[in-house]
Amino acid sequence: MNGTTLFKRLGAVKSVRRFAVIFNTLNGILFGARTITAGAPHILDHIEIKRYMALVIIALLPSTVAAIVYFGWYALAMIITSYVCGGIVEVAFALVRKKDIEEGFLVTGLIFPLVLPPTTPLWVVAVGVAFGVFFGKEVFGGTGKNIFNPALVGRLFVTIAFPEMLSASWRAPFTDAITSATPLNLFRAGLPMPPIRDLLFGLTPGSMGELFRIGVIAGGLFLLLTRVSNWRLPLAYLATVAAFSALGNAFAPGKIAPPQIQLLTGGLLFGAFFMATDPVTSPMTAAGKFIGGVMLGIVTLLIRSLSGYSEGVMFSIILMNTFAPLIDHIVLSVKYKPAKR
Repeated sequence: MNGTTLFKRLGAVKSVRRFAVIFNTLNGILFGARTITAGAPHILDHIEIKRYMALVIIALLPSTVAAIVYFGWYALAMIITSYVCGGIVEVAFALVRKKDIEEGFLVTGLIFPLVLPPTTPLWVVAVGVAFGVFFGKEVFGGTGKNIFNPALVGRLFVTIAFPEMLSASWRAPFTDAITSATPLNLFRAGLPMPPIRDLLFGLTPGSMGELFRIGVIAGGLFLLLTRVSNWRLPLAYLATVAAFSALGNAFAPGKIAPPQIQLLTGGLLFGAFFMATDPVTSPMTAAGKFIGGVMLGIVTLLIRSLSGYSEGVMFSIILMNTFAPLIDHIVLSVKYKPAKR
């Protein structure tokens, strides 16, 4: 009896039939899909959801490995906690709906701890990921139906609910010293900035996944080359931040950091490559991606420079998620005007 037959038979056993979705998911992960179309038309595509999620996980590996190297086993414990607690919510909804477990959580469960400070208590990780999966995705109907990025919904919730834990305690890699001075906070205080090399290799305080920026860039380019992500949105996002920060720094150097500081601090690169490009919550039209990227850049810069928050990536992406359907609607309305009678 092969593994596929075993899982199918387990799912058919009356006493455990309610858990059939779990067996079906394990079958898909271990042995792949066996379903084919019965008749024409057949559509051949280079990507499907399991492969899509697998490629994103591969792209996140440099950031994930760097987080564990920088902050030790506690970083791994945060990742495991995220997967376990968020997975419980995911499985519970799958059982209630009697549908297969959706692979989208494989990415959400990894991105969420990577956007947290390395000092975040494990119980906050558990609460945040459960909230993000529940209110950011499942209440909308699951993967493909959510209007907000679930990882960012969880991050926004814990930022508002536990502000001291999420903004006042940061730890630099390879140290146990706790500080509140991230590079963006240093700029706001008028203090000397770390050298570019330290920013590229993540030798400064910050969220776990954003620090090793060489790895973030490599992972982002991997997604673009494999066509998992579209280049338009991250290019427009980063170019807008660079252009407007150069202009703003020329007129207000004390308030607006220069482009190299803007691009290499905070979660800008991580957000541009791994969260803003979410195919479900970002604009789907080519022009819409450019518009969304420009909007992201402007809002991020405004929040960083003029608000009480030193980081604006999370809020700008959530805002763009809200306007993504409207952006696409306007683009399509302009491009395909109603025929005159």
